[in-house]
Amino acid sequence: MSTEVKQPEVNVQKTTEEKVVASGQQFWSKNSKYITYVFAFLVLLIGGYFAYQNFYKAPAEAEAAEAIWPAQANFKIDSFSLALKGNGTKANPGFLKIIKEHGGTKAGNLAKFYAGICYLQTSDFNNAIKYLEDFSSDQPELRLRAAGCLGDAYAELGKNDKAAEYYKKAATTFETDEMNSSEYLFRLAQLYDKMGKSKEALEAFKQLKQKFPTSMRAREVEKYLGKLGELN
Repeated sequence: MSTEVKQPEVNVQKTTEEKVVASGQQFWSKNSKYITYVFAFLVLLIGGYFAYQNFYKAPAEAEAAEAIWPAQANFKIDSFSLALKGNGTKANPGFLKIIKEHGGTKAGNLAKFYAGICYLQTSDFNNAIKYLEDFSSDQPELRLRAAGCLGDAYAELGKNDKAAEYYKKAATTFETDEMNSSEYLFRLAQLYDKMGKSKEALEAFKQLKQKFPTSMRAREVEKYLGKLGELN
């Protein structure tokens, strides 16, 4: 009979667990300072973000929103110069000063849109382009209007290819807005006709008739189709 005694397997398992624990302790010993720094950095980063949002950004947004409304009021009554430059008081700073002092806010961004249109209305087409191209929005209605105004500004400067690019963008950005979409598609068609691009003009007029049949501009399409040699 053999007297050999087998070592229980549980001892091997225990030894492995001990090695894992020892390895973990060794890792912590070597890297604890680094891990602590990383954790502290993350805490500061998250805390800083919330502090920025609540103690800086929110008040800045509120201040900018308060500052822009007098300029918007002047814009609505076509006082474009006053809307742009204000009257020199803190109560009515004008769009340009709002852009300068509140550029990182929603109101500051919106002021670029208004400033661009003010310059367009006062025939300063280069500045109109400058501010409208710097404007951005997640609202399709505003993107449509900005693109359409850029088309107008480039057309006034004789830069017809750029004008056509923006008219096309305006006509397709938010087709739910039938009035403005049909208007810019009409201007695109007219511009193509002026540029001698009869094929493109014809296609644009056809699109206008098909997409916006009840629009005011659709009523004018037939005479242009006749001029271009095609009547349906």
